[in-house]
Amino acid sequence: MDTSPFILDGGLATELEASGFQLQGDPLWSARILHTNPQAIKDVHFRYLQSGSDVITTATYQASIEGFVKYLGLRPEEAQQMIMSGVQLAKETVREFMSHSPISDRREPVVAGSVGPYGAFLHDGSEYTGAYEDKMTMEELKDWHRPQIQCLVKAGADLVAMETIPGLKEAEALVEVLREFPEAKAWLSFSCKDIHNISSGRRFSEAVQVACRSSQLVAVGVNCCPAPIVKPLLESAKSHKKADLRWVVYPNSGEGWDPKTGWKTEKRTSFAKLSLDWKEQGALWIGGCCRVGPADITELKQQLHA
Repeated sequence: MDTSPFILDGGLATELEASGFQLQGDPLWSARILHTNPQAIKDVHFRYLQSGSDVITTATYQASIEGFVKYLGLRPEEAQQMIMSGVQLAKETVREFMSHSPISDRREPVVAGSVGPYGAFLHDGSEYTGAYEDKMTMEELKDWHRPQIQCLVKAGADLVAMETIPGLKEAEALVEVLREFPEAKAWLSFSCKDIHNISSGRRFSEAVQVACRSSQLVAVGVNCCPAPIVKPLLESAKSHKKADLRWVVYPNSGEGWDPKTGWKTEKRTSFAKLSLDWKEQGALWIGGCCRVGPADITELKQQLHA
């Protein structure tokens, strides 16, 4: 049995922007492209598959029924179809890629349906603080996430990627909603602010304990954080993780982010080199997030499969 890590893709929005799309400041971010140019989404998925990705993540991170109704003028049922189309585009791309690729050469890629935090809809940066959690009940958070998860599962996503989650209450809400879809598998990934804490300020070890309460999660971990803090974060929580729950890790490229001016283009950390540490710590799902493109995924695959 192949026990080498599954290689995730990189930043979908990063690659769309590299293709000329203007996403900064758009409340729907890359989810808008599902509506305006679905072929561009497929092209990005295809480039990641060519680079060696075993997992393709849908363009639904910032997609929601409410957001599509508000910003695209869709009816609720049309908004549901739009979310489902994210899975359909990814699956079509995988089929097309595999029809041109010898099966014996690689794993059959899986499609992960992306679910972002409620803060991504608010479009105010609060997905990196979780400040909204205190103003919302558990039921309100569950009601928010349920329609999107339902659409992704119904459309046939192989996994649900519950990602960039800043706080424990939202994580608990997501795990509870997942139970309503007992056949679904998922991973739960947190945004973190330092080597011990998730974005809301709670310990990453506590977040891992929330994940351990679910039998449907295949992995727990971190994403959209600086690559150098990944190793100490995993170290801080390893004694709290069940043996059958694996790590998922997909940090940013290593460049800094300034809310006023955007990405700083200083020298990047090579997360491909750091990934060997993560593999050693038992990470089974490894990829990149913001500012990570297909060339980085190629380098990552070479490092991990050397």
